[in-house]
Order: sequence, then C-alpha cells, then structure tokens
Amino acid sequence: MRFTGLNRQIILSMSVLMVCSILIIWIGSWTFFAIAFKIDPGMLSEPDDWSPSTVEWLWIFAITIFGLGLAAFFAIKLAARILKPINSVMDSVRRVAHGDLSARAFAGDRSLGETAMLVDDFNSMAERLQRAAKESETWNAAIAHELRTPVTILRGTLQGVVDGVFKPEEVPFSSLLAQVEDLGRLVEDLRTLSLADSGYMQLRMAWTDLTLEIEEVGRLLAPDMEAAGFSLRLHLSDHPVCCDAARIRQIVLALLDNARRYAHPGLLRVRTRVQAGQYYLSVEDAGPGIADDLAPHVFVAFRRGDSDGGDLHAGSGLGLAVVEAIARAHGGSAACTRGKAGGSLFTIKWPVEHGATPPVG
Repeated sequence: MRFTGLNRQIILSMSVLMVCSILIIWIGSWTFFAIAFKIDPGMLSEPDDWSPSTVEWLWIFAITIFGLGLAAFFAIKLAARILKPINSVMDSVRRVAHGDLSARAFAGDRSLGETAMLVDDFNSMAERLQRAAKESETWNAAIAHELRTPVTILRGTLQGVVDGVFKPEEVPFSSLLAQVEDLGRLVEDLRTLSLADSGYMQLRMAWTDLTLEIEEVGRLLAPDMEAAGFSLRLHLSDHPVCCDAARIRQIVLALLDNARRYAHPGLLRVRTRVQAGQYYLSVEDAGPGIADDLAPHVFVAFRRGDSDGGDLHAGSGLGLAVVEAIARAHGGSAACTRGKAGGSLFTIKWPVEHGATPPVG
C-alpha cells in the first residue's frame, strides 16, 4: 500500500489519535492516583480488591468519555476534509445532470491526493463536455449556413419553373449542377471528418509512387487553375510510400483548390521528398499567406480566411480540416507556415512505411 495521499492522512490521523490517547490516559491516571492518594487513600481500592472503588469507576468513566470525545473530534475533522471535495463533486455532478456544464468542483485540501485527483478528473471531464457542446452548436450553425445558400438557389430556381416564372430551357442547369456538386463535396467532407473523429476512417494502404497520382490531379485541375491565373510546378520524388492513394489525392485536390480560392494568381509549387523516414508533401503559393491570427486555427473546420472573390468563391471551410484528418489517419501531421515567396506553405508528412513491410526489389 502506498503511503501517500488519503492513505497517508488516515494513518497519520489514527497514529496521532492513539499517541494522544495513550499519553492522556497515562499522564491523567498518574495524576489522578497521586492526588487521590494524597487527599484520602481510602478513596482507592485495596491491592487485593477485585473491584475498583466508586472514585476509580468515576475516573474510568470520565477518561472513557474524554477518549470518545477526542476520537470523535479527530474523526469529524478528517471526515470533513475528505467529504468536502466529494460533496463538491456530487453537487457539480447534479448541476451537470441538469444541464449546467459550467459546474466545477473544488478540491480544497490537496494533500488528500485521491480526492484531489477525483476533483481534477471531474473538472477535466466537465470541460470536455462543455467544449464538445459548444463545438456541436458551432458545427450545427456552420452546417446550416453552408447548406442554406445552395439549397435556397436550387429551391428558388425549381419553384420558379413550377410557377412558370422560368421556362425550362432558360434554367442555368450548369449553375444548378455546380450547386449540387458543392453539396456533394460538403457531405463527403463532413463524412470524412466524422469518420476521422470517431476513429473509423478506413485506409487502403499500399505501396505507391505518388508521382503519377499527383500528376493526374494536376492534369485534372489544369484548366481551372490556368483560367484562374495559376501556373503549376511539380517537383516530385519517385520514392515509394505506403499510403491510401485515393486519400492523398484528396489532400492534393483540397490544397490546390484552397490555393485557387484564396491565393493570388501566380506560381504554385507541389513538392514531395523523403527525409528521416518521413514522406513530405508540400504545396506553396505566391501569397498573400495566412494571417498570423488565423494560422494556428487554419486546420479547424469552418475557419476561413478572406478571399478576393468574396462569398461567391469561398469554400465550405472544411477542406483543410479534411487534409489534417487524413494526415492524422496516416500517422502523420499537417502544418501551415509562410513560404520563401511570402505565401502559404502547407506541409503534410507521414511515415514512409507506416507499419507496412517495404516492397522487395
């Protein structure tokens, strides 16, 4: 048994109680018999008497009552020290159960290690619950906001066709299709984040040369990137890496789309390299870069910077959160720093092997 915390306090309290009781009985008895013998020896029982005298019975009764009182005093003091934080936890639990997630318990005397740990664990749990509730409210409001615009456009256009305001041949179906595609991407991003947060994101890991995958993404986005004034430069390593190629393509798509929406037109560099057993994938734009106050939160869902195009070209605010979630699922991480050209430099890294056996040959 560890001689710390609550165990230590109980042992010390009981030890002090026993020592005090023994000293009081010993000193008190010596004093009592000395005084009684000096006043009237007849008050005391004879050496051959089996039964104490009346005065001795009174002394035994008095010292017993005093001992019980002393024990009760120590027990009440110790119980109060132990029960104070426990009662605080009980009261806070009751408040949390009634919806007050701001309730916190107080440890009081932290020398009682176990009760202090109980209070700390409860407060930590309450903080997580409160943070989760706030995040849930934020997510619900953000999702409703993101869904409102495309749904309103689709409903308004279709209602106009039904009411005869628009003729079917006048409806901009390409614009409506773009809204539906945005909705599809939003749903897929939400699904990806949900799977990542719950730990159920399934990766199809295989040894892959990402050169072909990234070049294919570049060809796919080339028309839109060139139309927006961007020039794509690839500096790719042919070193094989164990990853889910589809998820890595999703990362590259998200990073390039983020640059198209928020960066100034210019050169976009995509680099891959291997260093110290880590595979690095980076995307660097020409500016203006991420604001210092936004940089620490750039991978948080629904956090967006300002785009020159306004709300029309703004994304859902989930792309970079999806990038970070996929990186974590690969056992890696995502970072955003300022590049040499003054723009944003997004770097994704994960272990080259990631628990897999290197390919032979």
